[in-house]
Amino acid sequence: MLWFFFCIAVLLVGYFIYGKVVEKIFVINPNKNTPAYTMADGVDYVPMSKTKIWLIQLLNIAGTGPIFGPILGALYGPVAMLWIVLGCIFAGAVHDYMCGMLSVRNGGASMPYLTGKYLGAPIKAFINVLAVVLLVLVGVVFVASPAQLMSTITMDVFGTAANGTISVNNAEEISAAAAATTVDGATAFGMTKETILVVWTAIIFIYYIIATLLPIDKIIGRIYPFFGGLLLFMSLGMMYGLVSNHLGSGTVSFFGSIDGLSVEKFMSNLQPKGDLPIWPLLFLTITCGALSGFHATQTPLMARCAMNESEGRFIFYGAMIAEGIIALIWCAVGMSFYPDLVSLQEAIAAGSPSKVVYDSSIYFLGAIGGVFAVLGVVVLPITSGDTAFRAARLIIAEFFNMEQRTLLKRLWIAIPLFVIGFIVSKVDFQILWRYFSWANQTVAVVMLWTAAGYLYRYRKFHWICTIPAIFMSAACYTFLAYNQIGFGLDYQLSVYIGIGLTLLTTIAFFLFVKRERVAGDPDALVVEPKIELSR
Repeated sequence: MLWFFFCIAVLLVGYFIYGKVVEKIFVINPNKNTPAYTMADGVDYVPMSKTKIWLIQLLNIAGTGPIFGPILGALYGPVAMLWIVLGCIFAGAVHDYMCGMLSVRNGGASMPYLTGKYLGAPIKAFINVLAVVLLVLVGVVFVASPAQLMSTITMDVFGTAANGTISVNNAEEISAAAAATTVDGATAFGMTKETILVVWTAIIFIYYIIATLLPIDKIIGRIYPFFGGLLLFMSLGMMYGLVSNHLGSGTVSFFGSIDGLSVEKFMSNLQPKGDLPIWPLLFLTITCGALSGFHATQTPLMARCAMNESEGRFIFYGAMIAEGIIALIWCAVGMSFYPDLVSLQEAIAAGSPSKVVYDSSIYFLGAIGGVFAVLGVVVLPITSGDTAFRAARLIIAEFFNMEQRTLLKRLWIAIPLFVIGFIVSKVDFQILWRYFSWANQTVAVVMLWTAAGYLYRYRKFHWICTIPAIFMSAACYTFLAYNQIGFGLDYQLSVYIGIGLTLLTTIAFFLFVKRERVAGDPDALVVEPKIELSR
């Protein structure tokens, strides 16, 4: 248990110490008006309090990522916790802070613009395509899982073959929802399970359209802070359950699945399958909670609402640290709830990580926990999915230089985007997830290099971004060479290819990134009169 709280303490210390270091290197300018004022449009550029923005940012970047990823990563053993802590402080939080602050500094610009400005036009073209692909994948992935769950619940509760297994008092039965099959001939409201799945998919997409088109303060700004609070409450409740069971008479104890935690186990690969190497698979399994390129698509949304550059560390770096704590909690649950990692693997195979969430939530939190589990697994991916489509709309609009104040202009982009998303949603979920994982970390790599390019250009200490960029470049190159979604090459050969391509990327960075003769970002010195918006 002490190891767990030590890891949390390190994350909090990282926020107060390393977060300040990163902020100092960036050099904030409290006297410069933010895009929330200079570009206020009542739709996407809307000033909000930093607390509300922090909660929205946390929910946007979190979803089910810091839950499912750490549960899957727990199969590797304690090394997963090590990656969460170090990755979050030195990579993920730095990535989110730099993306957010560069967006604030550049009029709320999205990542393709930033990439083009600091790395050049060819990289901008690449990230434009990759970012939209990633966002569509995120949106589709976060449609498929809740739609499948809701269709199964509908059949179990209202279907002709319903047996009443799903209820508040017996919510654990929902854990089998993802993998459940419907009795032949069973219907609900006169529809088969396949038809109901289409209906729920359509309902979620309709909500996405509404949330994407409406001003950010109409839905996202009003209800998302509540959902962010729900995520925190659920995670803190799980931590309370772990602690109380460990100290009390419960059968669950910290790290029971690995027979206790020791220093020696931190670097050991405890994967039950035995053929899944830590490098690079762990670093693409745990994304949210450590490092995630998806966050780069979300930070500009909140950068357009920040009221002062001084709020950046709290909003962007702080939200990532909070996500890291959530990831630690669920990673600990994965290594504690079941008697061994084989049982954890079997639970995941039977019902995906959602089964682990349900089983553990019911055990620790009872019927109330079951309700929160349903809300968490259904609501959280939806709330990440709608902001994904919103970010995709803004990136496309920025690329074609289309203003977004007019509803018709927003529809011109949103409708085709959702049509494509609906078609892609028919692809097998497991296939979608594999490509999402690689695309996610590849975007993170590009944005780390972009942030490094900004720091290098203005002669600042760029290594805070360059080192994690080099590390994750090697991971992504190796993964693409080794994994079946890529080239499926021999593992050792894949490692050499990863190292070689990373070396070439690093050399290209220092050769082609322009450097100013005088150190310092001129925007950090601007003093502007405060803009007051009429109410």
